Amino acid sequence: MEDKARKQNKRSLIIEAAAKVFANRGYNGTIIADIATEAGIGKGTIYEYFLSKEDLFFAVFQWFVQMTEAEAKVSITALGGSASERLMALNDALLRSWLDMLDMYSLVMEFWSASASSKMRQRFKQAFREGYRDFRQIVSALIRDGIEKAEFRPEVDAESVAAALVGTWDALLLQAWFDEGFDPLTTSRRFMAVLISGLASKPQVISPS
Repeated sequence: MEDKARKQNKRSLIIEAAAKVFANRGYNGTIIADIATEAGIGKGTIYEYFLSKEDLFFAVFQWFVQMTEAEAKVSITALGGSASERLMALNDALLRSWLDMLDMYSLVMEFWSASASSKMRQRFKQAFREGYRDFRQIVSALIRDGIEKAEFRPEVDAESVAAALVGTWDALLLQAWFDEGFDPLTTSRRFMAVLISGLASKPQVISPS
């Protein structure tokens, strides 16, 4: 058990070191030796855990997606109350966690690029497809809960709203990456206030602050 835990810790160490290096140098500009140096281990140790740079890069992608999904699930369950409150809490938790990692947001660009490359296209396209699907399900489940409890209008299409909302979060962070003066958290809160008001079965005022 202890050996298994040690190996898992070492694997996590390598992935997190790789995430930093890939974010700073890009996939093409990174060599395994760079990652080994960042992790404080020998180059050969990395190959004990990953067959290639491509395999390690994909593991970083999976780690990134899992962190995002975990943040979403925790933010929803940690706060009780209405679906509106949980939607706003989800928005805040996601934006804050991503903003904390904004210096690593270039990883997202690298992941998108990998989904278009001839060598890694299918592997990343499938993973992106599954990741977006899972995240949409998290959000749509929350919206359906609001519908079932008569907080949101019964004609609301939960899946469509969830898809649009996930796309909005993506776009806001992309704008923040390109424009340092752009405030995605404040913008998202104001947007969420309008969205929730539109979903509501009864008129309500949602404070964006």
